[in-house]
Amino acid sequence: MIVYGKRIFAYLLERHIDKIERVYVLKDLDPRTFGTLKKHGIPVVRVDNKKAQAMAHGGNHQGVLIEIEDFRFAEFADLKESDFLVLLHGVTDVGNIGSIVRTAYALGVDGIVVTGLKNLEMSGVVRRSSGAALDMPIALKPNLLECIKELQDRGMTVYAADMQGEDLRKERFVARRALVLGSEGEGIPRKALERSDKRLKIVMERDFDSLNVAAAAAIFIDRMRDE
Repeated sequence: MIVYGKRIFAYLLERHIDKIERVYVLKDLDPRTFGTLKKHGIPVVRVDNKKAQAMAHGGNHQGVLIEIEDFRFAEFADLKESDFLVLLHGVTDVGNIGSIVRTAYALGVDGIVVTGLKNLEMSGVVRRSSGAALDMPIALKPNLLECIKELQDRGMTVYAADMQGEDLRKERFVARRALVLGSEGEGIPRKALERSDKRLKIVMERDFDSLNVAAAAAIFIDRMRDE
């Protein structure tokens, strides 16, 4: 898997150097960084900009691309005993997913469950999360209804983000909780809303239909985290 950019490179060097398999650069690295990579037996390969652009599929690689081991999804069964989960249903934009993962990791969420999808291209998620995806357990569970039921069977309260729900600010959250967020286009299916324990919304101060899912996630997660 290829990720790129100086920020993710620094994160990998600091926290996950064991995951780096090869580094591609346009210019020589500083001696300290090169020495660190050499010490760990990580090859550094010089490439031209055309090659780098192709590897980054036109993205802003900033002169450094990193080949890391393939992402390993967590097992959903291992997350069912968590205290705080975020379920993302039908969210496909890797930028939004990456932003949500980054926020969730920073604010203490125990894991992310992606539903409504059979697979997910993780290189973009890792990059857009600034590396947080490498430290946050992320599971794939295609069937949202099954996911909700299994969590409820384990004593977890499931809250769904819904524009017709109750005011998020007035809710007192239980110790073990899960937040369901849907895509901006389709939202959360009706059956899943009905299956959830409670529906909550972000009350707007001005007349506007909705927030970007990553922005909404940040507000929900902050309100729902342990006090």
